[in-house]
Amino acid sequence: MKKNRKKHLIIILVILIVLLCIDLCFFSKSLIQHNNSNNAQTEVAQEEKSDQLNVDLENTTDIESNENIEETELDSNNETSTDTNQKSSNNNELFGQYYDKADELLKTMTLEEKVGQMFLARYPGTASALNEIKTQHPGGYILFAKDFSEKNKNTMTSELSKLQSNSNVPLFLAVDEEGGTVVRVSSYTAFRNSKFKSPQDLYKVGGLQSILEDSTEKSNLLKSIGLNMNLAPVVDIPTNSSSFIYARSFGKGAQETAELTESLIKRMNEDNMISSMKHFPGYGDNVDTHTGVAVDKRDYTTFQNSDFLPFKGGIKADAPTIMVNHNIVNSMDKTKPASLSENVHKILREELNFSGLIITDDLAMQAVRKYVTNGEAAVQAVIAGNDMIISSDFKTQKQQVIKAVQDGRISEDTIDTAVRRILACKYAYGIIK
Repeated sequence: MKKNRKKHLIIILVILIVLLCIDLCFFSKSLIQHNNSNNAQTEVAQEEKSDQLNVDLENTTDIESNENIEETELDSNNETSTDTNQKSSNNNELFGQYYDKADELLKTMTLEEKVGQMFLARYPGTASALNEIKTQHPGGYILFAKDFSEKNKNTMTSELSKLQSNSNVPLFLAVDEEGGTVVRVSSYTAFRNSKFKSPQDLYKVGGLQSILEDSTEKSNLLKSIGLNMNLAPVVDIPTNSSSFIYARSFGKGAQETAELTESLIKRMNEDNMISSMKHFPGYGDNVDTHTGVAVDKRDYTTFQNSDFLPFKGGIKADAPTIMVNHNIVNSMDKTKPASLSENVHKILREELNFSGLIITDDLAMQAVRKYVTNGEAAVQAVIAGNDMIISSDFKTQKQQVIKAVQDGRISEDTIDTAVRRILACKYAYGIIK
């Protein structure tokens, strides 16, 4: 009996051991599966994280790339905008469309050649002029009555043609052929049977139409002998018929003079003749500055309401040049003649919006000498803002301007700006082909 019980206990114990082994086996398998499952999930999560990281990196790269593209496009747009604005600004200027050509020529020029371009020198005769053209490079010459004496159309044409063919940069060849009391060419019957009439006499005969027809005849005559610039018209508004400048003016009030000026400048442009309105800011009833000093004591509103109007009319008609007088205009500058005054030039550029050439009256006039030191009229004229200088002492004054640039008193940018306008004007009127 005891043996059977012991046997049964052994069997039960074996069965329990077997069951325990089976449980352990299932538990181990389950644990392995759980771990495998966790590992798989971890791998999937890591793969997903890796994939997301790659996506993020790609997105970041795309964003950075897009930002770089946008920045590049922005820079490009800014550069294009700047270029466009510059071109737009240039195109708004009178000779703006010719600035690219002018700049190309300007790049090839030395300082000496550039400064030479700024001078409209008094004509010294053929031989001397040919030498100056080779060694001094003037921008042009102004001829006076004596230069046409004992000559005719053929000899004058040949003489001026020779000057042009010897100049690397074609010249302005200028004259004062106003009509009336100032006639350099038609004073001689070899060029015209009679002198050109004054604007006042022409107006009495046939009004504006007579003035325009006379202007075309003048331009054709001047061009036929090789001249390309007429330093006219006089657009001053004197109120006294005994005034120095009266006989040379239209003899009309401000508004009518402005209308006549606008029509005349248009006609001269149509005839391809370079004009020069004079004498800014308006001569009024002042004395002759060739021989003395003129002080204009009128208030500024008088100029705004009267003297400026003809200049505005001419500017509206695309007047290429304006000549500045030597009067001391107290309301603008009490210390310097207008031709040497920075403020007068600022008014012409900024208030009247003139972008063409500003030219001095002849710096040899008595009215200038009192206001310059060391004879440096040309240096002060450049500093004031003139593009061209009418000079009876070309070589000396040219060297003074060059020295002022070398000494830093005048920037080369100032020279370049003036010469750019000069060259562009020459392109505009076909002087440089």
